[in-house]
Amino acid sequence: MPAPAPGDAGTWADATFAPVSAPVYGEPVPDDVLRLELSGDQVRLGAERFTPAREQDAGRLAERVRGRDVLVAVADADTFLAQASDALAVLRTQAAEVWLQHPDAPVAYRVVLRDEQGFRAWLEEVAPGKLRIIQRADGFELTTSVGKLPGPDRNGPSVPVRGGRQDLATLRRELARLKTRFTTSDDLCLVPSFGTEVVQAVRALGGTYVAPEEGLFDTLCLVYPTPRPATDAGLP
Repeated sequence: MPAPAPGDAGTWADATFAPVSAPVYGEPVPDDVLRLELSGDQVRLGAERFTPAREQDAGRLAERVRGRDVLVAVADADTFLAQASDALAVLRTQAAEVWLQHPDAPVAYRVVLRDEQGFRAWLEEVAPGKLRIIQRADGFELTTSVGKLPGPDRNGPSVPVRGGRQDLATLRRELARLKTRFTTSDDLCLVPSFGTEVVQAVRALGGTYVAPEEGLFDTLCLVYPTPRPATDAGLP
């Protein structure tokens, strides 16, 4: 897994380029799914609330989502991937399908959830491409089985931030270019740094679509940090 993103995200790219807008593409928000909301390390299902880091709550949540298609929305823009890891671990093992709802548009993305061990196993599979987006505070690093896609700064990410914002337009263009080279690569993994907000990770998934309901890849994978062992319900 990559280390957390460096703190000096204010690179030359921030000052040089104005923010670039890009239309939001994805799949229609699915019907007949169980809607789950994340807020910090808490999960809400209707009137029920869970703290999946607690073993008893993780068990209750597992019972509620087992075999169901689940749509995950993020109620708090400051919910970080590391905080959501316990909930994502339950969904990975129990839910039938997992969808992530875009925070700014009525679209969603179906994802395969992988923890660190699962991501390493995926990388070890013998297959061309193995395309992945390493999401850092200073931009996106695009990596393949044959190396990293260089960016404007050889020491920086493949797609730097512009004006402090994700450059989804360039991400979309570069992924489409990679897809023409790795034509048989049907899956892609998004690997955010652990300090990434979940909503920012979901926004990044929009860069894998070139038009409404027209994704570049058949399967999208989200890699999340392996959670610490669950505590008993009575412990903090």
